[in-house]
Amino acid sequence: LMVWLRRTTHYLFIVVVAVNSTLLTINAGDYIFYTDWMWTSFVVFSVSQSTMLAVGAIYYMLFTGVPGTATYYATIMTIYTWVAKGAWFALGYPYDFVVVPVWIPSAMLMDLAYWATRRNKHAAILIGGTLVGLSFPLFNMVNLLLVRDPLEVAFKYPRPTLPAYMTPIEPQVGKFYNSPVALGSGAGAVLTVPIAALGAKLNTWTYRWMAA
Repeated sequence: LMVWLRRTTHYLFIVVVAVNSTLLTINAGDYIFYTDWMWTSFVVFSVSQSTMLAVGAIYYMLFTGVPGTATYYATIMTIYTWVAKGAWFALGYPYDFVVVPVWIPSAMLMDLAYWATRRNKHAAILIGGTLVGLSFPLFNMVNLLLVRDPLEVAFKYPRPTLPAYMTPIEPQVGKFYNSPVALGSGAGAVLTVPIAALGAKLNTWTYRWMAA
C-alpha cells in the first residue's frame, strides 16, 4: 500500500507542477499566446519555453527513472493550455487568439536520448537538452505558420488587460535578427543544457528532502 501511495503521489506531483509550469509559461510566453507580439518576440519566447520545458521534464524523468515521463509532463502542459485556449474562445475571442506551444515533440526527443543511452543521466542532460533547445523553435514556427495573420488578430481583438503603452504596433521583423528560428535554436541549444543540468540537480535536493 505504501509503495502504491508513493507512486501515486509522485505522478500527482508531476501533474501539479506541470499545471503550475503552464501558468508560468503563459506569462513568460505572453507575446505568443496573445498573438500581438509573436513575431518580434519569437527568440525570447523560444529560449524561455525550451528552458522551462527542459528543467521540469528532465527533473521528473530522472525522478521516476522512466523514459517517457518527459513526454507525459509536456502532455499535461499542453492539455492545460488547451483548456485556457478554450476559456478564451468561450469568452468570444477567435480560435487563433491563443496559440498553444508545441512542447511534446521536443520532450519526446529528450525521452529518446535518455532511453537510447540506457538511462544515462549525463547524456539526457547534454544530448536531450541540446535537442530540446534546437527543436523547439522549429516545431513552433511551423505551428505559427498555420495561424491567421497575427497582426490582424492583434488589432481586431486586443488583449483586455493590455496597458496603453503596449498597444500592438507593426512588427519589426528582421530588425535585430534575420532568422528568429536559427537564433532561437542556437541560443536555446546553448542555454537549455545548463538549465537541464539544474533540473537534474533538483533530484539530489528532492531525495535529501524526502530522507529528512
